[in-house]
Amino acid sequence: MNRPVRVVVLDHTAQLGGAELALVRLCAALDPERVQVVVVLFAEGPLVARLRATGVDVRVLPLARSIATTDRHAAGRSALRAVGSAVATLPFVVRLARLLREVDADVVHATSLKADLLALPAARWARRPLVWHVHDRISSDYLPAGLARALRWTARHGPAHVVVNSRATASTLLPLRQGWTLAHPGLAPDQLVADPDARPDPEPAVVGLVGRVSPTKGQLEFVRACAALAARHPTVRFRVVGEALFDEVGYERQVRALAQRLDLGDRLELAGWSGDPAREMDGLSVLVHASPVPEPFGQVVAEGLARGVPVVATRGGGIEEIAYARDGTAWCTLVEPRDVDGLTHAVDQILLDPVTARDRSRAAWADVGERFGIGRTAEQVTRVWELLGSRRRG
Repeated sequence: MNRPVRVVVLDHTAQLGGAELALVRLCAALDPERVQVVVVLFAEGPLVARLRATGVDVRVLPLARSIATTDRHAAGRSALRAVGSAVATLPFVVRLARLLREVDADVVHATSLKADLLALPAARWARRPLVWHVHDRISSDYLPAGLARALRWTARHGPAHVVVNSRATASTLLPLRQGWTLAHPGLAPDQLVADPDARPDPEPAVVGLVGRVSPTKGQLEFVRACAALAARHPTVRFRVVGEALFDEVGYERQVRALAQRLDLGDRLELAGWSGDPAREMDGLSVLVHASPVPEPFGQVVAEGLARGVPVVATRGGGIEEIAYARDGTAWCTLVEPRDVDGLTHAVDQILLDPVTARDRSRAAWADVGERFGIGRTAEQVTRVWELLGSRRRG
């Protein structure tokens, strides 16, 4: 190519979810000699400033709030409602197609499920190749069954290429007729602690869960395990770091009510949102991942291992791609989803033998830094863009 490939990245939200933070890291790691990125968001929010701080050109093309805030369960409940929403989005799709032509995009890259669907007609009308970057398992344990079937069919026939964040995500889409690429969400250099041995052991010990407060993240299971551990370890403290987003405030109230009912008092801190998850993990003796459903990837597990923190995680989805080294060595203690007794026992064993846990964490730190560096992710995604961009120009 005689100039960098010009890519327009689309996301329906400007909130700081896992996929959006991964996008920030990806944009910061791209080679400007090879790629020029314009990010188009369908709403205002904190992601705008985060991306602009990395030097990215960000445009906001507002999507009607009634459509932007429709969750995946409501969208899959009614075919009539889905048709009505499709009709309502037509003016937005026309504006988006016009913007793609004005920017002279070589490639369109959609990075959320709503953006995937809205980008299909817009990219077709603008005559630009479309990449879907899928961060969610397209299965009936995460999405309504009808919506999952529709998305799988569309993924096989709509975009020119599909990028997935894990093999677990890919398995819910295969067989794909077109090409697909595995690109794990990469870790930025500052997410990898320089020396895990230099991280002080909290005193007293602290067990924590870091992530969005949501039924898919398992805070209720974690609080129940905390109650059992509190009786066995009278000085250990517990922390839940994160807040509810979207329509999950009701679940957060359930978590607070359960903590009160179990009389955890000041042993358990519901710390709310933190802008520095690495610092939060550095203050933990054990990081818990308690998702009751399989994770598409499980960024918090990779981030915890990158800080040299012992991790207990639930099996399933992309977690097992992080938890095991290439030679089969297990870096995390894995338990079954919703198994509060198993979760309690796993954390208990680490608290009883912290030296062994730290030794394993140091080995995990070195392995995770090599396998999940953001440079690897940026190279994988850039190759996809260059391939599709060269085809369009050719």
